[in-house]
Amino acid sequence: MQVIRTISEMQEISMEYKIKGNKIALVPTMGFLHLGHLSLIKKAKELSDIVVTTIFVNPKQFAPHEDFDSYPRDFSKDSELAQDAGTDILFIPDILTIYPKDFTSFYTVGKLAKIFDGEFRPDFFDGVAMVCIKLFNITSPDITVFGQKDYQQSRVIKKIINELNFNIQLHIQPTIREANGLAMSSRNVYLSPTEKEKSSILFIAMEEAKREIQKGEKRRKIINAIMHKTLRTVPEIKIDYAAAALSDNFETPEEFLPGDNVVLLLATYLGKTRLIDNSLITIPSELHKHFK
Repeated sequence: MQVIRTISEMQEISMEYKIKGNKIALVPTMGFLHLGHLSLIKKAKELSDIVVTTIFVNPKQFAPHEDFDSYPRDFSKDSELAQDAGTDILFIPDILTIYPKDFTSFYTVGKLAKIFDGEFRPDFFDGVAMVCIKLFNITSPDITVFGQKDYQQSRVIKKIINELNFNIQLHIQPTIREANGLAMSSRNVYLSPTEKEKSSILFIAMEEAKREIQKGEKRRKIINAIMHKTLRTVPEIKIDYAAAALSDNFETPEEFLPGDNVVLLLATYLGKTRLIDNSLITIPSELHKHFK
């Protein structure tokens, strides 16, 4: 595995592989790798000849009050895990490499960056967009692999690829979960053992809502209320949002229609740790319910 730190070297190596006809897959991460990240790298290896994994804690997606300085980092362990999972090139630029002192460019995602998680983290998705645009230009991938755990982020990446005409295939991999259903995240390290145990309530809330949908519930506000009620059984949980929306465009009709693809979106605080999760479901047809 090669470790690269400069943009010029990364671009040169990518170009050499492309000239030889190799297919490059990019897996962008902020490091502190876990099984979720490793599943992305392994999928990238299946889809390509060369896997580029990036580790960059992106300051532009952190608000001033958030955990940029304390975000968990362990490069030595990350390097071993990335190599074992199939990474060919590990790109680890520093902040000034990605954002020189005179850097003034920005990209605005638009409405998609202002709803759900964007409402609570106003600059987050624009920051994600900016770094991904730069990483796409630096690594020249044919494929990029993201996780479903950050569902809204994956839709932002899809929007960037389409609108800016990147010739990149986007692959979304299923969420990898802890034994209790908690979506794996680098920030899970912040949870105390007691909080870790109680964190299962996020998965339980989504599963409860999905059961009611399978029984025939289509009213959005009722679906939302089911998740809220379940989450509130854990007093330590503070809810940013627990909401159902159409999975392709995040629209929120009063009632979903049979055949609609719906995403259940959650963001909560458990103690000082912010946890997000989501789950996908299709509203069943009347015929499906009849035979169920």
